[in-house]
Amino acid sequence: MPKASPTPKEEQPAGLIPGAPDTQAVAMAWLNTLARERRLSPKTVEAYGRDLRQFLIFLSAHLGEPPTIRALLRLKPLDIRAFLAARRKEGVESRTLMRQLAALRSFARHLERDGHGTASAFAAIRSPKVAKSLPRPLAAASAVALTSVEARAGESREPWILARDAAVLALLYGAGLRISEALGLTRQDAPVGAADTVTVTGKGGKVRTVPVIAPVREAIADYIRQCPYPLPAQGPLFVGAKGGRLSPRIIQLAVAELRGALGLPETATPHALRHSFATHLLARGGDLRGIQELLGHSSLSTTQLYTKVDAARLLAAYDAAHPRAR
Repeated sequence: MPKASPTPKEEQPAGLIPGAPDTQAVAMAWLNTLARERRLSPKTVEAYGRDLRQFLIFLSAHLGEPPTIRALLRLKPLDIRAFLAARRKEGVESRTLMRQLAALRSFARHLERDGHGTASAFAAIRSPKVAKSLPRPLAAASAVALTSVEARAGESREPWILARDAAVLALLYGAGLRISEALGLTRQDAPVGAADTVTVTGKGGKVRTVPVIAPVREAIADYIRQCPYPLPAQGPLFVGAKGGRLSPRIIQLAVAELRGALGLPETATPHALRHSFATHLLARGGDLRGIQELLGHSSLSTTQLYTKVDAARLLAAYDAAHPRAR
């Protein structure tokens, strides 16, 4: 009879892969493959290793002995569901369970590619459903304030840095770019002068061209004029204090400082400006398909989340102002 599952974090030291010797060897080979061949980030590899470690600890109790490769191949979907149920009982949310299942499936594919056999139980399990949270846009006045140089006039930063940050944030709110897309632009991509569009490469390598309104182009031109470093055509448009490519973290910190100065909530982030771009366009009659293209969403259902945001805003206004709502 299977034993009760232990709490994973209490059973093994961090970093040690449990299981039979053959399982340990294959697990380490899998993690090396993720890091060296697939070039996943160290944090992702660490998370995947932790997910597998928790699963193998559970199996050691569930099966009554450290799991061998043969035991892994003979697992049934019921065994995988038992692990997910145990994790959910510990308070783990669906999003984390979904990632854990993805890690286990990756390990199962490695077993098959390495010639050990097919662990079919992992593919037979449906991923936990994750409710999509609604985007949290800013009020129009707050979004505009975040993109203004004047909002940081009291800071001791060099003027060109303030102009740079304002230009980046203007792209997020004025053109709906992701921060990675804005910071990935080269100098020759800059929408200045006669250029009134910008072409970016988004998620999945998807390329799109979006219009850039005059105030955004002016903010970028102002930054270029003040930047003390040469900006080669093929080099990054936005550079850091020492002339290298600008880190997203610098912009995140700038917005954090602005939140305090402007009295904005914690949800006021660089990405919230992209949400604000879409929500404010929709509120003013923007076409949903057109907004989808501007944002680079592959699915219209993702863009449709903004219709729910706008509906929620209208209901809040109704509750606050309509006589019959009181």
